[in-house]
Amino acid sequence: KNPALVLDFYNKRRAQLFEVHPNNAHLKIASWQENHQVVVVTQNVDDLHERAGSTNVIHLHGKLRSARSECNQNLCYEWMEDILIGDKAEDGCQLRPDIVWFGEDVPLISRAIEEVSSADVVVVIGTSLQVYPAAGLLHYAHNALLKYIIDPHCADYTVPFDFVKIASTAVNGIPQVRFS
Repeated sequence: KNPALVLDFYNKRRAQLFEVHPNNAHLKIASWQENHQVVVVTQNVDDLHERAGSTNVIHLHGKLRSARSECNQNLCYEWMEDILIGDKAEDGCQLRPDIVWFGEDVPLISRAIEEVSSADVVVVIGTSLQVYPAAGLLHYAHNALLKYIIDPHCADYTVPFDFVKIASTAVNGIPQVRFS
């Protein structure tokens, strides 16, 4: 109902990206690429995984540093500045943040399911397992040999029995992950 308010909200979130930096968990995940094929599937809309060095990142809920047409989600642009009323895509439609909003389809969920289904190791980090369809991805890990969930409150979560629960923050829990 108030597009200017929504744009302002996301413009402020985009500006905050310049104030934050990858933490040791982001850096460790990126370092796994040295010896393993790694695909990061994230619900986060920031670019911290990329800035840490991860090269294969699936952003399920979109990216703050991109904008897209309100009419055609395939018209997507790298976007670092504010999005303003009147900023148009090449199809003439208003630009909006490239973010999946409640009630919208998650365009990359099928790709994420494929990756999780074929993974040898699955590591689920820092989630309450409350946001679907992303929360259901761990149920596609049936072929993985090793499965971890890292979250300070994961002891309270109902997860498949073969997941190793590491009740810790990402920074402290990730060093416990083993690939064999």
